[in-house]
Amino acid sequence: MASRKFEEDEEDRSIRLQVSELHKLEEARDRNDTVFDLRTSIEKGESGETADAASVSSATAFRRKQTIPGPERKLTHFALQLAILEKTATGIGTLGFIWATVVLLGGFAITLDGSDFWFITIILLIEGARIFSRSHELEWQHQATWTVSGVGITSFRAIRSSSASLLRFLRIRSTVTRDSESATWRKNKNSDAHVPNNKNSNSHVRNNKNSDAHVPPLLPYGRWFLISSNVSRLLYWLQLLSATACVVLSSYKLVRHNYGDVQKGDTDKRNRQSALSIFYSLALAEALLFLAEKAYWEWRVSVCGLLENVTRECGFGVTGLVSVKRFFYDSYSKCVNGSIFDGLKMDIVGFGMELLGSNSSDEQLIGVRILRQFAVSEKYSEETLEKIGINFPVVERLVEMLNWKDLQEEEVRRSAAEILSKLAGKKQNSLRVAGISGAMESISSLLESTRSSGEAPDEIGEKRVFHEHDLQYDFCRFNNLGLLILKKLAKDHDNCGKLGNTRGLLPKIIDFTHVDEVLLWEENADVARSQVLTLKRSLQLVKMLASTTGNTGKCLRREISEIVFTVSNVRDVLRHGGRYPKLQRLGIGILTNLALDTEARERIGGTGGVLKELFNIFFKTHGDDGNQIQGCVRIAAGEAIAMLVLESRGNCLHALRLGVIGRLVEALEVPLIRVNAARVLRNLCLYSGDECFHDLKFVKAAAPTVLKSITSEDNKLQEVMVGLAAQVFRFMSPEDSSYVFMDSGIKRRELAYSLVSILRKHDKPAIKVPRIRRFAIELALLMMEDDVEDNVAVFREFGLEKELEKVLETTAELENFDVFSGTVGVSRHSRTVHSLAELALKILEDY
Repeated sequence: MASRKFEEDEEDRSIRLQVSELHKLEEARDRNDTVFDLRTSIEKGESGETADAASVSSATAFRRKQTIPGPERKLTHFALQLAILEKTATGIGTLGFIWATVVLLGGFAITLDGSDFWFITIILLIEGARIFSRSHELEWQHQATWTVSGVGITSFRAIRSSSASLLRFLRIRSTVTRDSESATWRKNKNSDAHVPNNKNSNSHVRNNKNSDAHVPPLLPYGRWFLISSNVSRLLYWLQLLSATACVVLSSYKLVRHNYGDVQKGDTDKRNRQSALSIFYSLALAEALLFLAEKAYWEWRVSVCGLLENVTRECGFGVTGLVSVKRFFYDSYSKCVNGSIFDGLKMDIVGFGMELLGSNSSDEQLIGVRILRQFAVSEKYSEETLEKIGINFPVVERLVEMLNWKDLQEEEVRRSAAEILSKLAGKKQNSLRVAGISGAMESISSLLESTRSSGEAPDEIGEKRVFHEHDLQYDFCRFNNLGLLILKKLAKDHDNCGKLGNTRGLLPKIIDFTHVDEVLLWEENADVARSQVLTLKRSLQLVKMLASTTGNTGKCLRREISEIVFTVSNVRDVLRHGGRYPKLQRLGIGILTNLALDTEARERIGGTGGVLKELFNIFFKTHGDDGNQIQGCVRIAAGEAIAMLVLESRGNCLHALRLGVIGRLVEALEVPLIRVNAARVLRNLCLYSGDECFHDLKFVKAAAPTVLKSITSEDNKLQEVMVGLAAQVFRFMSPEDSSYVFMDSGIKRRELAYSLVSILRKHDKPAIKVPRIRRFAIELALLMMEDDVEDNVAVFREFGLEKELEKVLETTAELENFDVFSGTVGVSRHSRTVHSLAELALKILEDY
């Protein structure tokens, strides 16, 4: 039950077959590329889509897709609206200030009524205080968002610290006062004492020193008052009081309209009334606009919960409100201090990238939280990763953060790793990440080394086991993220070479492929979910590295196989991973790719129990009904066995000692595994040596099945059966072969016609069946050598000579290899197809 709950994470793109019938499963196997098939040089991802096509299609989709407006647009629009009100009020206030200073105080200063003079003075002072408060409120609001831990906690700590300081201050002051009073009393009583007691003097000096060390500031609660949120709140209320006072005073004068009497003929006071009305109107309009702005602010923020809604739409957690507030205050500040449209140019991803380069740890945390959330968001991930990917300094900064191992910077490091794990999913971005100097070393630092160095040259350090409940640092999560990043980077061929050249990285990865038996048989998978995920990703990464083509792949396969724990770790997965067939399939894939190297092939076969476990999986029948994954595992096991016994006499002997010939012959009747069963039998017959003739004599029982498949099947199955037939007939006498033809109901003429038809159909080398013409010619040669007179005449009758001449004109290097690594042939046949065709023509001509 636990294994069924275990699902691949969202980054995995492994192929999931959608057919249930066994013959459809076999067809799906035929379409999959293996080491026995030629693969094109175009890299394919795990989904089957080429990497270049995937990157082009994703880029095209990105261009075609309209940019989705982010939730922060609500904040920038709100900031624009507030800025319009703010700048309008400021403009009116500036006009009123100029009017008051130039017109009223400049033109009517002497003629103003006493009350008007003081009203104007008070209004100007109040407005000056409000403007001062307003200009500094934004700074303190901006400052208030720096402390991510929360204003309440900071305020509490400040109050607690200030309260403690106040108590110490009062205690010290009382002590000093008592000492002073006592000393004064003693001085008055003993006026003849001129030398003080040394002990008392020293005590007094020590008290003074302690007093100086613990003397609190002039205001015991000064620190509390200097907390950003409290200062901002104080300035906020000061503005409200100033604006309210301005409204009251201006309204009072406009309603009373008592500006003093104007005598007839007094030209100096003729326009005073109008000038005062204009000033009070301007002051009232400015104050009302400001109050309207504040009311709108409170309604949208407090009543409608704008900031909380945006936080929720962004998907931020509890601490996300701080990030949203910081973005809003910055946007509002730009609208107020510059053009009102400056804030509209801001977006929260760019804001996060800007904070990422800050020297403040709090700002770095805010920035990386923003980028992490939008990078993993299904809605905004594409656009976010596009912006991050083209900003090289940001990518470089994220890579640098991977080296931050301080416990207080754990969240920053984890978020940076999550962003890079998403970023590396795109080919161009992965190249940018890998191109940063020291990037591989930084990613390698995420993998916690679990093996200590050995104390002596003849021993290896023991592997340390970390228990999550004993650790404050989440090593397991960082291991998973590091493996995920490396796995995505390894999709590119050049990056695989860089991974292999990174010092100490491969041994770390191999160590993660080790797993305890108890873990794989644990009923409660949730307990060990992260450890199983680590195992899975490490196996995926090793498989990708081992399947690398070219010289890079050769070096990687040699280095991986030389690590002494590689094969034994994979064997343990095969032995104990019955509940996790996907893990078994990954392990088998590692062995198959490593077996491309001759030395690695011998190391694998020489590791105890590997071939036995592969045969157990290959022959396993329990639970196959409807279990497509288990069927794929059996197919993969057959491919691995066929690779291990290829050109390896030692591995062939190991396989024969297991007594598997009879079961392999029976497997030729099973549609799911008959192709690989035929491959294994052919390699055993070909590479076991003459001394194993007795052990292989039972392979003759497969002849009827092989003949029927040659004459009735097509493509891959026909290819492997023709190749097997050429080896099986070597173990039969003429009498045995006659009996086989009688038992199968197939005549020699039918077989000869089928071989000629194969050459006629495949008039040029075929990528999917590159060895079919070689095998057909080999079998035809064997038949002609067995019965020269009859078979040569039959083949000449069916036109074999003509088809062989076509073969001579179309031979290619493709047909001279047994297995391939990409487009490079690995295991070359001893004789070329051209030489085989010439030999067959010579026999036809001579007889």
